Amino acid sequence: MPVDAPSRPAPVLDHRPSTESVASRREQVVREVARRSLLTDTEPVCAVLDLDTIDELASSLRAAYPAEVTVLHTIAAKAIPLVGVLKHFQKMGLGCEVASPGELELALAAGFEPDRVIYDSPAKSNQDIAQALALGVRFNIDNFGELARVDRLIAEHRGEIPSIGLRINPQSGAGSIEAMSTATTTSKFGIGLADYREEIVRAFTERPWLRQLHVHSGSQGVALEHTATDVARVVDLADAIEAATGAQQVDTIDVGGGLSVNFASDETTPSFSDHADALRQTAPDLFSGKYEIATEFGRSLTAKAGTLLGRVEYVKQAGPRSVAVTHIGVHVAARSVFMPQSWPLRVEVFTPEGTRREGPSEVYDVAGPACFAGDLIATARTLPVIQPGDIIAVPDTGGYYVTNHFAYNSLPRPAIYARATVDGRRSFSLVRRGQTIADVVAESGEVDLVEITSESTDTLDGRIPDAR
Repeated sequence: MPVDAPSRPAPVLDHRPSTESVASRREQVVREVARRSLLTDTEPVCAVLDLDTIDELASSLRAAYPAEVTVLHTIAAKAIPLVGVLKHFQKMGLGCEVASPGELELALAAGFEPDRVIYDSPAKSNQDIAQALALGVRFNIDNFGELARVDRLIAEHRGEIPSIGLRINPQSGAGSIEAMSTATTTSKFGIGLADYREEIVRAFTERPWLRQLHVHSGSQGVALEHTATDVARVVDLADAIEAATGAQQVDTIDVGGGLSVNFASDETTPSFSDHADALRQTAPDLFSGKYEIATEFGRSLTAKAGTLLGRVEYVKQAGPRSVAVTHIGVHVAARSVFMPQSWPLRVEVFTPEGTRREGPSEVYDVAGPACFAGDLIATARTLPVIQPGDIIAVPDTGGYYVTNHFAYNSLPRPAIYARATVDGRRSFSLVRRGQTIADVVAESGEVDLVEITSESTDTLDGRIPDAR
């Protein structure tokens, strides 16, 4: 629980990308995309990730924690499921947080050592748990049913047991975005602290292999003070477990991620230092050296590094409103289209040559290509006068946007590129190629439907067998 604040440590250097550098890099990205003619009839939308910005964000995360405390910082794979970019984080010394078998395979393909991977999921199968045990992947148990399943599999396991924890739901309430809040009384995640505190303590006393506690109060829209108070509750729980067992059993406290991103400007605020300071003020024992700390940031490590770029196809008038019809829509910005108040995006206008539009302005709706009326990334937005062929740039889209493509209307998954400074020069690389229409058709399923018999279902292995 909150205690008197300890004396403040010496200030750390601010490694955050500056507002000026973020804006300048984005303008360079637009010019480069225009110069290379990357927006075409075939591929009218793409995304670019600035790896220099990612490097600065990762540096600011590491700098926020004192050197004398052992910390495993992980990148949440769900935010940016791209092997090449995950490998970039791996080379910077981060671990990886995964939440599905697919994300686990991405992490391993990117080169993360299993003991630097944290597996979180509320729906792990027997196979998922057995694989984590066999590989030595850290994981957090979500519920008592999973705990019983792990008991059985550990009894059969003959190797070393990796670091295993319980995910705790502090049941402290929602932030400003209900769908992003995971600490509500009825959250689907974790074991309720108010509901089952005694049972949680008993679970540890009966299982010496339980070594860590995990808490995550939610993503975007959860205040720093809310997050910090929930971490303090879990540190207090670790003390209760130590009292019950007579020795320190919890050696790791996983504080999750959830640092909100500022979508209103290029300023990186709140910062990782702000987050760490809130934890230090409210849960000072977390920094005593007694525990290893694990973090699982995603959006806050990626959003500011990404820009969506799309061509304007048409500009038309609808009643009193001008409508710019673009190729940036629900398939690359699903959250903002469906929840615009919670996930507002900025829109910038550039000429086809990649220079910023200046001069007179109008009020626009900026529409995407999908076939429903709500496919809008901006409504009643005052913007410079837009012309067909212009480039629309959407900042802050490095996490959870084009990297999590929504295949509505069978719109192809766009290409993703990376910009970086290498040995003093700017490089431009392909991260993931865009889908072709042929790819979309190939992924749509079998042309001829084939009956699956009871004798053939266990031979599928990803393919429909011949009819019998």
